[in-house]
Amino acid sequence: MPWESIKLNSGYYIPSIAFGTGRLGNGQGPVDQVEQALENGYNHIDTAQSYGNEGETGVALKESGLSRSDVFVTTKYSGTNGLDIPTSIKNSVNSLGVSYVDLYLVHFPRLAVPDIPTCWAQMEKVKEDGLAKSIGISSFGVQDMEILLGSAKIKPAVNQILLHPYVYQRQKPILEYAAKNGIVIEAYSALIPITKLPGGPLDKPLNEIAAKFGATTEQVLLAWTKAKGAVVVTTSSKKTRLQGYLAAGDIVLSAEDIAAIDAAGALGEKKVNMKTVLKRVVVGAIACTAVFGACNFFSISMM
Repeated sequence: MPWESIKLNSGYYIPSIAFGTGRLGNGQGPVDQVEQALENGYNHIDTAQSYGNEGETGVALKESGLSRSDVFVTTKYSGTNGLDIPTSIKNSVNSLGVSYVDLYLVHFPRLAVPDIPTCWAQMEKVKEDGLAKSIGISSFGVQDMEILLGSAKIKPAVNQILLHPYVYQRQKPILEYAAKNGIVIEAYSALIPITKLPGGPLDKPLNEIAAKFGATTEQVLLAWTKAKGAVVVTTSSKKTRLQGYLAAGDIVLSAEDIAAIDAAGALGEKKVNMKTVLKRVVVGAIACTAVFGACNFFSISMM
């Protein structure tokens, strides 16, 4: 199943599909689900300080019997409990039961305190100290990346962002800037058009393309994400779905398929944006009505 590894600017290779632990919670559940992913061929596990299950991920890694070099481990600095980067990375590797992580990310730009250059210098120190083979960012916009690269000694290896057809036009400048600077894009929530926004413009082309390949619409969305050059971060508690996601690596979409998905995604993005605007207008109108009603009740003049 050709989910080929991608070479990072750090010289290391990243598997192009990852099992994410963001929605797993803690306890025995995430241990079992990470083990299931590993047993079914996933060799890239994506976790984070804020997910609260680095320890469970570490247990699963140990119980898998796999050697450290067999699994690519990503975790993120999330600023949990106000801890700084040097303390957080040491806690993370201890929780994971490893001596290093393959990839360490700054989870959000707002965590770059007191500023992005200072934060990134601390991340560079993490790499220099051998606690992470590669370092990167998550949810950074173009302006954030420009600030970072203005002072960086080491470029981010990746930028992990929200990516699916309904946000593609909005995120496209990030993809283009990253490509120009040798930064690999990782995509999370690629399946949102199916799981959270069904019934939109994407349904028709996804169903048609899925029928052509004898695949599921989920597999088509993952194939589209792969076609955009992004590493996929996905998850499921279902063994059959995990296997299906891996099988999606065999799907090679045509330029026409990709264009159809792009066009439907752009149309859906406009509709989603319009719904957001209308929702804000309605909320504003309700708020104004409530204020006027309260003023009338208490005989307060608005003039």
